Amino acid sequence: MSTEEHTEPETIRFTVDVVCVRDGSVLLIERGWPPHKGQFALPGGHVDAGETSRAAAARELLEETGVQVDADDLTLIGIYDTPDRDPRGRYVTAAYLVTVPADTTAQAGDDAVAIRWTPLDDTGHLAFDHSEIVAAARGRYNAPF
Repeated sequence: MSTEEHTEPETIRFTVDVVCVRDGSVLLIERGWPPHKGQFALPGGHVDAGETSRAAAARELLEETGVQVDADDLTLIGIYDTPDRDPRGRYVTAAYLVTVPADTTAQAGDDAVAIRWTPLDDTGHLAFDHSEIVAAARGRYNAPF
């Protein structure tokens, strides 16, 4: 008689993150809640029922920073699904890149305590795996589309 390992189904949450670039700087939010309270991160959040990840990315960017973009202007950077990327459980994120005009302004809203524009090549350590996402976006931003 062989023994087979039985694994319980895992709840997977689908989220989005946005690398919003203005004149060589990336828009970051300061998290006001755990995990990583007080650290800077990319704007993002959950994909709602009936919503595409691209639409969710545009919505989350607007809710958290006041920056409005057309969902069609978002370019997929990649899917990030490392099992331990979020201490709350299994989160899979679709990360997007969008470039906005140099005169774009932003303000903290929704879940963001504060926002800041930071040089794309000098973000320091970010919450979750957002430093990895920004590094991938830098390659896309500097390359012709």
